[in-house]
Amino acid sequence: MTAVISESPYQKKIPNVGWWSGNFRLVNLSGKLLGAHVAHAGLIVFWAGAMTLFEISRFNPDVPMYEQGLIILPHLATLGFGVGAGGEVIDTYPYFVIAVLHIIPSVILGAGGIYHSLLGPEVLEDNPTLAGLFGYDWKDKDKMTTILGIHLTILGLGAWLLVAKAMFWGGVFDPWALGGGDVRIINHPTLNPGTIFGYLFGAHGSEGMAAVDNLEDVIGGHIWVGSLCILGGFFHILTKPFAWAERVLIWSGEAYLSYSIGAIAYMGFLAAYFVSVNNTVYPEVFYGPVGTLEASTGLVSARGWLASFHFVLAVLFICGHIWHAIRARGEAAGFDFKKGDMVRPAGNPQTGNLATPINSSDLTLNLLKNLPIYRPGLSSLSRGLEIGMAHGYWLIGPFAKLGPLRDAEMANLVGLLSASGLIVILTVCLSIYGSATFVQRLETVPRPRFATTVPNVPETLQTLEGWSQFSVGFLIGGVGGAFFAYLILNNLSVFQDISNSLG
Repeated sequence: MTAVISESPYQKKIPNVGWWSGNFRLVNLSGKLLGAHVAHAGLIVFWAGAMTLFEISRFNPDVPMYEQGLIILPHLATLGFGVGAGGEVIDTYPYFVIAVLHIIPSVILGAGGIYHSLLGPEVLEDNPTLAGLFGYDWKDKDKMTTILGIHLTILGLGAWLLVAKAMFWGGVFDPWALGGGDVRIINHPTLNPGTIFGYLFGAHGSEGMAAVDNLEDVIGGHIWVGSLCILGGFFHILTKPFAWAERVLIWSGEAYLSYSIGAIAYMGFLAAYFVSVNNTVYPEVFYGPVGTLEASTGLVSARGWLASFHFVLAVLFICGHIWHAIRARGEAAGFDFKKGDMVRPAGNPQTGNLATPINSSDLTLNLLKNLPIYRPGLSSLSRGLEIGMAHGYWLIGPFAKLGPLRDAEMANLVGLLSASGLIVILTVCLSIYGSATFVQRLETVPRPRFATTVPNVPETLQTLEGWSQFSVGFLIGGVGGAFFAYLILNNLSVFQDISNSLG
């Protein structure tokens, strides 16, 4: 490959770095980079098949899997291949078939990798043809999001493959089945989003996602994940990047590498944690006791190997993520890593950019534009009434439920009076602000504007008269909102009776 590259007409696109840089040497040669990716996939698939054959060759059915240093066969057994009641291996032929089905395509992938690395075009043209699908420009934001969408779709289909295996293709091993575990079909996966996404917030235990203790939730989770990945994939394929994404993200090959290995690092840490504590997805009969890295014989168990290597690889990936993120941001700012100096001015160092995916997203900006302070067509008094009602409605709660008289019969009344008093104080502060700001500003300094992407305060509020109307509206609305909340709190029993009668 080196000889071909040295004679390349795209010599200027080849970074002047050593062999140790790996695929970075091919960053601007899409054809060669495709070859490296295909060859890499071939190596992974070949390793999986060859390792499976190796483990079959030394497998002893009389000794637990986790005591034999096996890491592939436990996964296949968990998927329900070749095992019966109690996790007993009854047939190793499925393992052999799976190994061969990995080795055969590895040959095809290897041949494809060699072809694209040595014989294929060095740069693939970006055009509507099938070959053009693999051509790209790192700075082409639309093409990059399309590639992201394709990857998400493939990941979603992969999640659905597990669902199909569990529901239609023989089932998966359930360690909680009668008789010490058995392979069973998952007929009723959990589809309730509250149950599935509750794992993300610790609703089912302090272990988070690793707290899952039944296969119905596992398969239901894969249905949700697969669906979201596929929907997200189609979304990214059919749409262009949002304005905030174009501003915040860095669009370069090294930045994409940083994003990717950062995600892989997260998955590595999660996998290491999951395999360490979970007995449903990683049954003890195949992986060894939960919470320990050793088997009873003192040898490292399959659980220990998997947890340790996932953690070590995750650490390496997170270091790579940070490294490439620093390089990508440095280059975007104009820093030349070869010369160790800025090659172009980075702008005014005193001017900051506080844009984030949250505060600069289209959803956030549209939400801001529809808030009463920005919404067009409202009078100053109406703005004050709406904002005041919202504040008054919520202010009564902390006083009534957390105040010193929260246990007294008059707690709600005290909350009403306290909230009203605070609203009066806030109104006085608003009036003082308006008197001190707008009278002095009228003939002096024009009011500064926000960025064009952020809605501006209406002109009607930028006068003393308009601000006074806003303050009056805030007072009336705030007290009214607090009084409305007081009526609700005092009549909760009535609402409960109405609800019970309707039910």
